[in-house]
Amino acid sequence: MGASPEAQQFAQFLESVSAKSSTPGLDLAIVRDIVDSNHKASTEPEGVTYAEVDAGGVPALWAIPEGADPDRALLHFHFGGSVTASMHSDRKAAGHIAKAAGARSLVVDFRLAPEHPYPAQLDDAETAYRWLLSQGYEPRNIGSTGHSIGGTLAVMLPLRLLAQGEATPGAIVSVSPWTDLTIQNASVDENEDNDKMLSRNTLELFRGAWLQEPGVDFADPKISLVNADLTGLPPTIVLYGEYETLADDGAQLGRRLEDFKVTSEVHPLPEGQHSFVLGAGRVPEVDEAIQQMGQWLRKHLGA
Repeated sequence: MGASPEAQQFAQFLESVSAKSSTPGLDLAIVRDIVDSNHKASTEPEGVTYAEVDAGGVPALWAIPEGADPDRALLHFHFGGSVTASMHSDRKAAGHIAKAAGARSLVVDFRLAPEHPYPAQLDDAETAYRWLLSQGYEPRNIGSTGHSIGGTLAVMLPLRLLAQGEATPGAIVSVSPWTDLTIQNASVDENEDNDKMLSRNTLELFRGAWLQEPGVDFADPKISLVNADLTGLPPTIVLYGEYETLADDGAQLGRRLEDFKVTSEVHPLPEGQHSFVLGAGRVPEVDEAIQQMGQWLRKHLGA
């Protein structure tokens, strides 16, 4: 069974956006505009409305499915390597995930690098989480979700809260996470031709923009989740595309979760692209994966 025709069209779409955004000499603001156009790959989720909010000083967007459980919320982090993308690029994909989970989703518009290097993104994630708590949501009823760098933040936030001795969200959905900042995994080069969004070169550019501390150790467990102590993480589902440069990052995180006895599942999407959730509503394989995410969240939030 190969990828569906819709999945192949989605891969071509990602490739065309990627080609435009990597035109030499483009201003970063223009690159960001082009990357934001990835939202066109998703359909508008039916029965989902949106509202922009100030989440404790962090801009964010509620995606609110009809009939959503008023006591549960998702905290969603977008893709873009910390440098590009926004709450707008993720709005529709997050809406599809929210609908599958039967809960509203707060899509966080965290600050971007290089203007705001690490840990600004994680600080904004924590601020938005605390804002949700101030709105009356219980930690166990909050799901931490995201893809690409957002899938990394979805795990980093609960780890930071654990280190502070605080209650974590009740469940994690991490899609296409970047978990090894040394960029040494074999899939980075093996999937160079398969991955239509990312390449080693892009990852190195993102890393340089994000991690600006002089003498930073890319293997530091604070930034490379594959080296982190994952003890105490809430139930976590990891999904990644087999065609991603970061496929090994996802698989490795899955093994680490098992090592630390975290309730977890790992789902590689056959021939799946990086950040495949952007194909929500159009690609059957993606919609099936989003249903799995929704079931995970329904099962574990408030459990």
